[in-house]
Amino acid sequence: MASGKELCEGVEWRIRVVDGSSEVLVPPTGLARKVWLRTKGLISGLGMKVRMFLKQAWDMGANDPRKVIHCIKVGLALTIVSLVYFMRPLYDGVGGNAMWAIMTVVVVFEPTVGATLYKCLNRVCATCLAGFLAVGVHWIASQSGDRFEPFVVGASIFILASIATFSRFIPSVKSKFDYGAMIFILTFSIVAISGYRVDKLFDLAHQRISTIIIGTSLCIFVIMMVCPIWSGQELHSLTVRNMDKLSDSLDGCVTQYFTNSNGEDDQKLQGYKCVLSSKASEESMANFARWEPSHGRFNFRHPWKQYLKIGASMRSCAYCIEALNSCINSENQAAESIKKHLSTSCLKVSSSSSSAIKELAESVKKMNKSPNMDLLVEEMNSAVEELHNDLKSLSHLLNPSTTAENQISATGLVPFMEIIPVVTLASILIEISARIEALVGSVEELVEESEMKDKIVAKEEKPEGTMKALQRV
Repeated sequence: MASGKELCEGVEWRIRVVDGSSEVLVPPTGLARKVWLRTKGLISGLGMKVRMFLKQAWDMGANDPRKVIHCIKVGLALTIVSLVYFMRPLYDGVGGNAMWAIMTVVVVFEPTVGATLYKCLNRVCATCLAGFLAVGVHWIASQSGDRFEPFVVGASIFILASIATFSRFIPSVKSKFDYGAMIFILTFSIVAISGYRVDKLFDLAHQRISTIIIGTSLCIFVIMMVCPIWSGQELHSLTVRNMDKLSDSLDGCVTQYFTNSNGEDDQKLQGYKCVLSSKASEESMANFARWEPSHGRFNFRHPWKQYLKIGASMRSCAYCIEALNSCINSENQAAESIKKHLSTSCLKVSSSSSSAIKELAESVKKMNKSPNMDLLVEEMNSAVEELHNDLKSLSHLLNPSTTAENQISATGLVPFMEIIPVVTLASILIEISARIEALVGSVEELVEESEMKDKIVAKEEKPEGTMKALQRV
């Protein structure tokens, strides 16, 4: 019986012509066929990748429309600033440096108001300072004669660039003026070196400063007037979300351990990891929020630094939950009798602690002190005390020697190694409750400082309102 390969090789296609003759159709073989198949595969693969990329881009835009809005705002700002280049009167006023306005929009436009204000103000101040210094250095160099002028300019660039670069390593300067220091180095070097070859240095510095002011002013106008995204509001919302995730992770881990239920949402159980990884975002948002004007319920002097303390307290709790999760997933598990003995008190501690964190989230969300907070903390401490008592009662179940199973069943004692996992879990729960009390103190301090700042702002605005009323009279 012929094989499949032989059958395929024996099949041939014929075409009958009008005159009755037939012609054998031979499939294309050789280099041409290989090239066609390779090209077809590349085209289909490329089309599939493009389709997947467009789908991912669509999903990203649908999940977070603010990213799409930011792209539209950048395009709007660039379109408007391009008029400086197209309109003759504006172009004549700033000369060929009009391109600097477009470059300014590209480099300073950020998704949030605070980040854009930070870059704009740093860029304007650094450019002005560097321009004035460069003009001064040029004047001193020109007075020293043609022979020493290059040395004066080179020495000034070396000294000021070195000092500005060193200042970027200072933490207080780095957090507020790092971008400004970099722009200062760039502008001073360009203007100072250009002054050696350009006769009208003052006009060059004036045009550069003017175009940068035009670009930054336009960025500030667009970012604040078209669907503004505030860094302070983002930081506030992130803190509330992290508290909710922390609460869900704590309650879910302990419940899963003692009830042996696998129906819990794994994403909800792993929510504490978002808290652990949010430090950089919190610091960045808090830094940018300081530059923002009053918006919504947040005034200009809102205590943004306090959010960093709250974030640090939440991370300390999240580290405990991570240790708790490792203990739960350990290969060495406690005896069921011990778990049953401590389940009620442990579940009570986790439930009361979770409720306290959720109440703190509501307190931060509404920016007022919760009247139920003291009661929830008291319930949590009562549950911790009950857990302490249950741990002390474990002594009568403890068997210090590793006995055989029949001896355990006969005496009712449990080996020491089977008690360690659940005791470790209980001790971590006690530590979490202590750290939650520190978190409560941080949140209450935030609320008190916020109320105090609001009162100060209200007192400052009251005389202005009184003066206006008197003027009307």
